[in-house]
Amino acid sequence: MFNIKNISLIVSRIRQVIRQPVEQLRLCSRLIQQSSTWLNLPLPGSIICGAGFLLLGPWGFSVLAQEAADQKPSYDFQDVFLAFVLLGFLILVGRLIRQSIPLLQALFLPSSIVAGVVALLLGPSALGAIASSVAGKEFFLANGIFPPEVQAVWSAVPGVFINIVFAAIFLGEFIPSPREIWRVAAPQVAFGQTIAWGQYVVGLLLAITVLTPIFKLDPIAGALIEIAFEGGHGTAAGMAQTLTNLGFEAGPDLALGLATVGIVTGVLAGVFLANWGRKKGYIPTDYQGDVELEEASDGHPDQSPEAKAARARRARTLLIDPMSLHFGFVGLAIGIGWLILQALTFIESVTWNRGGNGLEILSAIPLFPLALVGGIIVQIVLTRLGRSYLINRQLMNRIGGVALDATIVTALASISLAVLGSNIGAFLVLSIAGILWNVIVFIYLAPRMIPTYWFERGIGDMGQSMGVTATGLLLMRMVDPSNRSGAFESFAYKQLFFEPIVGGGLFTAAAPPLINRFGPIPVLLLTSVILAFWLIFGLLNYRQITSSMEAKQG
Repeated sequence: MFNIKNISLIVSRIRQVIRQPVEQLRLCSRLIQQSSTWLNLPLPGSIICGAGFLLLGPWGFSVLAQEAADQKPSYDFQDVFLAFVLLGFLILVGRLIRQSIPLLQALFLPSSIVAGVVALLLGPSALGAIASSVAGKEFFLANGIFPPEVQAVWSAVPGVFINIVFAAIFLGEFIPSPREIWRVAAPQVAFGQTIAWGQYVVGLLLAITVLTPIFKLDPIAGALIEIAFEGGHGTAAGMAQTLTNLGFEAGPDLALGLATVGIVTGVLAGVFLANWGRKKGYIPTDYQGDVELEEASDGHPDQSPEAKAARARRARTLLIDPMSLHFGFVGLAIGIGWLILQALTFIESVTWNRGGNGLEILSAIPLFPLALVGGIIVQIVLTRLGRSYLINRQLMNRIGGVALDATIVTALASISLAVLGSNIGAFLVLSIAGILWNVIVFIYLAPRMIPTYWFERGIGDMGQSMGVTATGLLLMRMVDPSNRSGAFESFAYKQLFFEPIVGGGLFTAAAPPLINRFGPIPVLLLTSVILAFWLIFGLLNYRQITSSMEAKQG
């Protein structure tokens, strides 16, 4: 049987082999030659690359294999294969249902969400609960139509695939200088950060005054609005293990439910606000165009004809499928993120958490925000080496898209409706509070923080803060299909100052451990100070820009 234990034995054997000096030198030589040929790197870069893979690869993979073996999963490789076959079938079913129901198309719900809801209804929480209550627990549908082993695989998928999603976010993206990013996107950075930190403030205030005293929820519930609304389904799924480890058992189900509410209400609120904006004259009435989400050209230098020709020449000599090469870069980004996480955990263990009796924060952070950092590092290194054309952004979007679809479907399929039902009051309070905060901030703060085209630019940030980046892009295309405002460029640049911190970034991952360790009040004070900083900066920056514009016109 091909299982985790066999993999561990194979890895152990590989480690024994590479410890031998002669074999080690031969392997290093091959890696250096291959990296020089594949990536067209200079000799020093090839030596560093080969040595890094040699020294870190076997050790890292052996650790990961050992961790997987320690978990003792209740499924084997054939169960994994069946789980992904069923996953593909569910996505096709979701696509068919979405295309057959006009309402779902009007809401722009992704097929993956529809597929996840179908899997949830056919699983143990819905069909299984009904069957067991009617025919008894011995009835063949008592656990739904999916075998328990498949459900076990699905429950483990989100925590793994979310790393692929975040690693691919900036791979293949053009990363300009920080000064250029700040010049173009400073108002939207301030506005987006204001929304995100405000979600923490609102959530923690509710946790202190309502959720914990009345509904008896863990104070970590105060972070759920930002995790679910700003982070979306992927972040909610990626944080599930962290929330569970901190003792907040209801957290993963509440977060996924909130993410679903956020993406639906984000589109509905966006459509309503777009019509309101046209009536008020905030949007030119001559904007015409299709609102389908298309990949617009963003001036990426690596999409030039010369870069495409260089990429085509390189592809002919690689003797590897381009998708495989891109997946290799994703793996490299995840590996770098994993090494960063291990380094941070080690620093914590020998400093403020020596002996395990101090403050434990970094070890509770999941891998995916560091995988995003790893992707930025890989992209910057390739750009500095003049080899950024090796990554095609469209292919990287496909890899990230497939991983995100798998994450969403399996995460929704694993929701416990019983947990949601037992916490319906708290769920509604969090949902309403999150929606009201986002809409009110857009209406009252966007025109006071974004000096030009505030509606077109602000509605994208509001959409992103209630679901996913695609929601923000969709709403911007609704109100500005021809991109007259330049909102798409500033929105894309903003992510570089946004995603690494909130919306699935480092603070999103650190917030639950911080609340668990210090309590909600200190974290509320911290987030309130940060919120005040971004709010004051945004208002002052608005005045400075408008004054400069008036001086130029005068």
